[in-house]
Amino acid sequence: MADPEPLIDVGKLNEKVLCYAQTIYRFNGVWEGPDPLTPIIPLFFIQVSLAILITRFVTFVLKPTRQPPFVAEIISGILLGPTALGRIMRFRRLLFPNYNFHVIETMAHVALVFYGFLVGLQMDMKSVLRIGIKARNVAIIGIIIPFVMGTILYFSLTRDEEVRGFIFYGGALTITGFSVLSKILDKQKILQTDIGKMAMSSAVINDIGAWFILTLGYVVTGSTANIHWALICTIAYALFCVFYLRRAIGWIIRKMPEGQGYSEFFICSILAGMAISGVITDALGTHPIIGAFLFGLSIPNQVLQAEIIDKLDDFVTGIFMPTFFVVCGLRTNFGQMGSIYEIVGYILLFVSAKILSSIAATFFSEMTIKEALAVGVLSNTKSIMALIIIEAGQAQQVLSTQLYSLMVAGILVMTAIVTPMTMLHRPLQEIAPHKRRTIQKARMEEELRVLACIHGTHDIPSVINLLGSSHSTPASPITVFALQVVELVGRGSSMLEVHNSGKRGSRSLGHEETQTRQIITAFDNYELRSDGVMVQVLTARSALSTMDEDMCNIAKDKRVAFIILPFHKQRGIEGEMEDVNPEIRAVNEGVLANAPCSVGILIDRGLSETSDYAKNIVVLFFGGADDREALAYALRMVDRPDTRLTVVKFIPDEGASDIEQTEFADESHVNVQIDKESEKLMDDEFLNRFKISTANDKSVTYIELLLNDVEEAVKAIKLMDQHNYDLYIVGKGRGVVSPLTAGLVDWCDCPELGAIGDLLVTSEFDSTFSVLVMQQYVKPIGDGSVNSYGSMSERIAGIGMDMDLDMQRVDSESGDVFSSFRRRTEHMPRV
Repeated sequence: MADPEPLIDVGKLNEKVLCYAQTIYRFNGVWEGPDPLTPIIPLFFIQVSLAILITRFVTFVLKPTRQPPFVAEIISGILLGPTALGRIMRFRRLLFPNYNFHVIETMAHVALVFYGFLVGLQMDMKSVLRIGIKARNVAIIGIIIPFVMGTILYFSLTRDEEVRGFIFYGGALTITGFSVLSKILDKQKILQTDIGKMAMSSAVINDIGAWFILTLGYVVTGSTANIHWALICTIAYALFCVFYLRRAIGWIIRKMPEGQGYSEFFICSILAGMAISGVITDALGTHPIIGAFLFGLSIPNQVLQAEIIDKLDDFVTGIFMPTFFVVCGLRTNFGQMGSIYEIVGYILLFVSAKILSSIAATFFSEMTIKEALAVGVLSNTKSIMALIIIEAGQAQQVLSTQLYSLMVAGILVMTAIVTPMTMLHRPLQEIAPHKRRTIQKARMEEELRVLACIHGTHDIPSVINLLGSSHSTPASPITVFALQVVELVGRGSSMLEVHNSGKRGSRSLGHEETQTRQIITAFDNYELRSDGVMVQVLTARSALSTMDEDMCNIAKDKRVAFIILPFHKQRGIEGEMEDVNPEIRAVNEGVLANAPCSVGILIDRGLSETSDYAKNIVVLFFGGADDREALAYALRMVDRPDTRLTVVKFIPDEGASDIEQTEFADESHVNVQIDKESEKLMDDEFLNRFKISTANDKSVTYIELLLNDVEEAVKAIKLMDQHNYDLYIVGKGRGVVSPLTAGLVDWCDCPELGAIGDLLVTSEFDSTFSVLVMQQYVKPIGDGSVNSYGSMSERIAGIGMDMDLDMQRVDSESGDVFSSFRRRTEHMPRV
């Protein structure tokens, strides 16, 4: 009996495998054939490289126009498609042949899965609960009206019986790209304006709504007979991720050892979970991008989020996502859109959708038509999510090339016009000019606006202690903007959140929310027990590299006269100053260099643990604008009945060597001319006014110390520790170099504090006290604010400028801490 014929010819099978392998890559390079780009892998690498290069080139070309990268990415995809270079048949057949489209399209959808995962990681669902009613109304109406308009436009354009495409067409118009809009507003310096915050808040809701629309679109365009099952199962899986999967991942994270970071195995397990989640949603009838997005939302730990984003973001956005824009460009053909008049007409209707919705929101919110127009223009900003939605519609074959290309053109135009429109709107932001930029020139009967920065709960006691010492009254009110500064985790966009102090909840809170709640409670209590105080608590999320800039922008937007910065060191258990967060030092230096008002760095050496406010205050006066600002702030504190103020002026004696200083460079590296005689005259005038204004106040003591050198100055300052002062207020000393401080400047450990501030912080003292180092705002050239060196005539109106006080030199009394120095002392005489 003959053997049966084998079912499989192994030889032919091997030949087939070899033939298939040759379509992937070549074994013998160019020697194998004339066209090295025929295999799939080399051709794909060329396509990706070309996409990256074109994107970078277009980004470089558009850089002067300040357009967001998203605009350059759309244009780069269009350039490679049949609208531009793809019209050249030889180019198309060589680099983007039809047989290879499924490969690059597959990689584009893999990119979308990773992109959805990263978006889920960075999305803060809790922020939706904190959005105000006005922004919520704008967002909801901004979804309904554009969706209806998109639906009407879809049915007016379509010629076939396919009706399900309206979901994608209407959905694309509802989107406001949060990430793209934040970049535009940040570049134009209007992120912290009321209009900018309104547009950003509504964009958060629009982003979440876009994912619902995308999910609904995939469900509806899937199997018609099982739409209800696909929808029910997808909703059930989303609820499972929110209520169970998130808790499970959080439990696993808590069980991991602290301080050891996350292993590669753990990170890879997270990515495997993302892939499995994508498979589940695909099996349920939607798309893997939905599952990846839900899995990203389920990761609760911010540190883990940041580590994953750092590992994936550059690779996904820099390598993977260009393939998606190439696919979008290959699907786009402007030649099939119709006449130019029809195109312009439809794009104008696209643009008007968000503007009309913002105008409609004025009927439900207290918003002017002018504000509504501005918010509507900003809300036209689109993002990758808009392209994902219409690309899904085209891939599901419910959007024709004409409809798809028209919407791509609309997305490009709507996003591109936002930047020039913000340039037109920008000059309208500062309706109220920022004039009161220093404490010295602020009238006592006027409101003093203060920005108090908080990096953590450990900063709260010292800041409230200082504010309490300022002694606000209904006649001399203080408005405090308590700014919680949070380092932005990952690569999200800067955000400013305004808190409602009356809002409470019983839900479980994360670490950041707990800190925010403690800050709100502490400042609420401070406001309740103080007269003439109004407090507003804000949270700013910023990257460390831009944190100082964001703080300065908020200060300018709130028109504050004084910024309080916590020091980067705190008093440890053994009394030594220890670093809390060394990176805060660079932030403080940036604020000092660019602040739009006066700045004070607050150093707590234990006072906040023993007292609610400072009762025994001393000002060390060496001269100059910073010292005048320090004394001006101290003058606001003497009205409290149980507060004593001592002002010590350090004067170089005739035997001290004179040091010439005609100019200095401040932190912004701008040389400022210093007139020594003029500065001395302003110091004398200011001190005379101070003496007159406190003439009837026995709680104020003025002392002049005549010293020969820096050693005597250091000794005198250290002897002050015997007086148990609660608060030292000193100027940073910019532009003033005297024989009493010249030697200290070269030995500063913390130059941002100046010579005297650094001495008080780094030296050993037995008592507990706080130090406030003041820097007065110096008006730059071309600034429209009032001169920083204004006088305090409000306190001493009607008293002559040239009045001279006779200071009589007296011998020191026995037992005085300054007995070894020559001095002039006076308790202010009664007038």
